[in-house]
Amino acid sequence: MKPTKSPSTEDIELHLLLEAIFHKYHYDFRGYAHASLKRRLVQALDRFGYASFSAMQEKVLHDPALFPQLLPFLTVQVSEMFRDPTYFKALRETVVPLLATYPSLKVWVAGCSSGEELLSLAILFREEGLENRTMFYATDINNDALKKADSGVYELDRIPAFTLNHRRSGGRGSLSQYYTAAYGAAVFDKSLRVRTVYSDHSLVTDAVFAEVHLVSCRNVLIYFDRNLQDRAIGLFKDALIRKGFLGLGARENLRFSSHHEAFSELNRDERIYQKK
Repeated sequence: MKPTKSPSTEDIELHLLLEAIFHKYHYDFRGYAHASLKRRLVQALDRFGYASFSAMQEKVLHDPALFPQLLPFLTVQVSEMFRDPTYFKALRETVVPLLATYPSLKVWVAGCSSGEELLSLAILFREEGLENRTMFYATDINNDALKKADSGVYELDRIPAFTLNHRRSGGRGSLSQYYTAAYGAAVFDKSLRVRTVYSDHSLVTDAVFAEVHLVSCRNVLIYFDRNLQDRAIGLFKDALIRKGFLGLGARENLRFSSHHEAFSELNRDERIYQKK
């Protein structure tokens, strides 16, 4: 039998750190993709000046003030409005006409980060005449990210990329009609968020909380291992109504999921699926 390679001391320490975080704070990162998580936590070691994961673990266990500072390294907060414009264009052209047949709609933006994708969907739904019949649920495990999402405030230098993405997504009119620029920031119209419920929700430990017509969870599963990906997809399946829609990120798919037979591919290139 081929001998099993022993984990490195650093990986053992990392494992114990994640166990400590789970038992102390009930945030479970044990199923996150190892290489990516380790890379981000090595950055945290440099940031906070610890020599090892064991040193960080000792501090995490005895200083509650550290964990909130560590959370941004554990969760990835990278997004932009209308990211991958062809995805949103496909939603407009393929999914929206089907959603328009329902008298009321619920949309779950899972792992919403700082709200860019939520705002993109709110604008898209307004432009396509569905906003007034839609309730949005925006969830994330990072409360600071949820607060930023609720503020609707973004750095002004990000607006050109947002504007280009919006145009490429088939946006109607100019993105500028949705925000006011002042003091180096763009403040998006509050009315875009008035139909949104923000909530702390973990795809790792929490259960389904609502029945929805569309789940958009993009570029989150890539940070999970296979078992955790399967759990999250199972949550989406259980949350969706029959014939509901699931949108994933460009590098994500259902191919290896135990739930893949519950879905059909509506748009393979844009990773849009429909529950059977």
